[in-house]
Amino acid sequence: MMNKSFKRHTLTAALPYANGPIHIGHLAGCYVPSDIYARYLRSQGKDVLFVGGSDEHGVAITIKAKKEGKTPQEVVDFYHEMMKKSFEEFGISFDHYSRTSAKIHHETAQGFFKDLYEKGEFLEQSTEQYFDEEAGQFLADRYIEGTCPKCGFEHAYGDQCEKCGSSLSPTELINPRSKLSGRTPVLKETKHWFLDLARYQNFLKKWILEDHAQDWKNNVLGQCRSWLEAGDGLQARSMTRDLDWGIKVPLQDAEGKVLYVWFDAPIGYISSTKEWAAEQGKDWEPYWKDEETQLLHFIGKDNIVFHCIIFPAILKTHGDFILPDNVPANEFLNLEGDKISTSRNWAVWLHEYLEEFPGKQDVLRYVLTANAPETKDNDFTWKDFQARNNSELVAIYGNFINRAVVLTHKYFQGKVPSRAELTGYDQEVLDQLAEFPAKIMSSMDRFRFREALGIMMDLARLGNKYLADTEPWKTIKTDEARTATILNIALNIASNLAIVSEPFLPFTAAKLFDIFHLEDANWTKAGKGELLVEGQEIGQAGLLFEKIEDETVEKQVQKLLDAKKMNEAENAPVAPMKEIITYDDFAKLDMRVVTVLEAEKMPKSKKLLKLKVDTGIGHRTVLSGVSEHFEPEFLIGKQVTMLINLAPRKMMGIDSEGMILMAEDKDGKLKLLTPHEGTASGSTIS
Repeated sequence: MMNKSFKRHTLTAALPYANGPIHIGHLAGCYVPSDIYARYLRSQGKDVLFVGGSDEHGVAITIKAKKEGKTPQEVVDFYHEMMKKSFEEFGISFDHYSRTSAKIHHETAQGFFKDLYEKGEFLEQSTEQYFDEEAGQFLADRYIEGTCPKCGFEHAYGDQCEKCGSSLSPTELINPRSKLSGRTPVLKETKHWFLDLARYQNFLKKWILEDHAQDWKNNVLGQCRSWLEAGDGLQARSMTRDLDWGIKVPLQDAEGKVLYVWFDAPIGYISSTKEWAAEQGKDWEPYWKDEETQLLHFIGKDNIVFHCIIFPAILKTHGDFILPDNVPANEFLNLEGDKISTSRNWAVWLHEYLEEFPGKQDVLRYVLTANAPETKDNDFTWKDFQARNNSELVAIYGNFINRAVVLTHKYFQGKVPSRAELTGYDQEVLDQLAEFPAKIMSSMDRFRFREALGIMMDLARLGNKYLADTEPWKTIKTDEARTATILNIALNIASNLAIVSEPFLPFTAAKLFDIFHLEDANWTKAGKGELLVEGQEIGQAGLLFEKIEDETVEKQVQKLLDAKKMNEAENAPVAPMKEIITYDDFAKLDMRVVTVLEAEKMPKSKKLLKLKVDTGIGHRTVLSGVSEHFEPEFLIGKQVTMLINLAPRKMMGIDSEGMILMAEDKDGKLKLLTPHEGTASGSTIS
């Protein structure tokens, strides 16, 4: 519960699939919020374990491997390292980042399955599941695609619709098709082990809808309620799959079966903890088995059912583990008015952002928090990114710090000046300063990070207003003691700002800690008006944030549009096959290699080029509609393919004596069909 005092805190962030890079939707959904909270707790001196890792099993991995012509292991090795590096560079402060292909995870997940199996908790059932006859294998959830029965989306997966977020079973899909062959699968009998969730219906209803009704987020409660209060209640769910990639089911009669990825993946939090504890020489069990430990799962809304219903049911069945105290799930982040899609390459990729915006991790962290989809889907735009950087981080936060530090160096040789008698306004500002930590904490403890960030920025606004109202650049001319007092208070506001902004802007806070020498400062000292010692030297004001120009964001928007256009071209439908012809029909075509001798544009035509070609049996004049694709000079001397026995056709007053053959890409670009070098003009094609 929110008001309970805990001895330690175990924080998890959803395990990302190791089949692609991290994008801003992932960051806004769970990684930035979880990191903010982990840093916030650490700043209070709390015992915090923040674990994560790569989810390296499931059909998404095998689909990626098939597409790239690699083994699943090669795919997960590549993306695991990419994601781990990106998280580190972005400042996601995992205490340990593991992977589900690790031996310790296989052992831990299989141990869970054996425990539940030996307790008789599984229903062993033979059911009909979709089978691809052409591929010769059963189709796990993500190998099946079809129309969602709830929202009509035509590309829903067999386990979930990514458009409406509904959890599905493959047999619910309308017009199902195999992602392996594209064909309609057939139903075939296979044996699996099911967890009877109905047995936990009453327990889960009380635990979620009663015990946590006041402290869990409404979006989490709402989705759980839709499952728990549905007319037919919770249904048994298979915990195994027919696949050759994953954690083998540890039973003798389970050849070709692996653990369902949503059985094994959450257990990855536990195996990651075990791995961390072994490396640190600690005991892992208190972080998962002690009732005085607060367990928190940070996830996106598409993972709510797995972390609030299925995983707790598994933990409850096992009996030795604590259940999550909260599951602060966020909604989805859209991009430029459209849903983020890895398949359509409509995303801002973290590794590319880090390369293109070096040193600006905190800008993205700030924007994603300020625009976080905490209660509803929200939208990231590059214009908003620019505006928040320029008008908030630069104009408010950076401006205040810069003025306070620069004026101190200018008037007091870079030393914290002494504080003289306070005015009523000085005391009013100090009283407001003292209230900020508690206000921020109130929002943080309720996982309202966007609200907490706004309060933190209000502290920067307070500092800016104080300097603007007191005008130390004017008082220095007549009253040095008054100026010293003003800058003493401003510097103390700035140092407090460093402390309370660290969870949100860790790289910026680290610079401020260095400027103000706040080695021992933490949240327990925040709010104090005399945080800095009079007479101590402070560092120079470096540039905390810099203005982002229109050209920079326009380039990013164009990059998105180019990626979208390329993706549409790559996925454009291929023209269907024309009517079947006989060999005799084909034999009538006389196709030959010809050499272009002359080429010129046709007057009054945007498309036509007039070509003179050597066919090997004479010269011909051909009009070809390729002017928008090739310059005349480029074609001269080129060997191309031509249908030479096509009946002449008069075009713009000229007889065109044949047809140059081209290949057209999905994006409409024409390509020359050229022979190997040294092919003689007139060589026939058969």
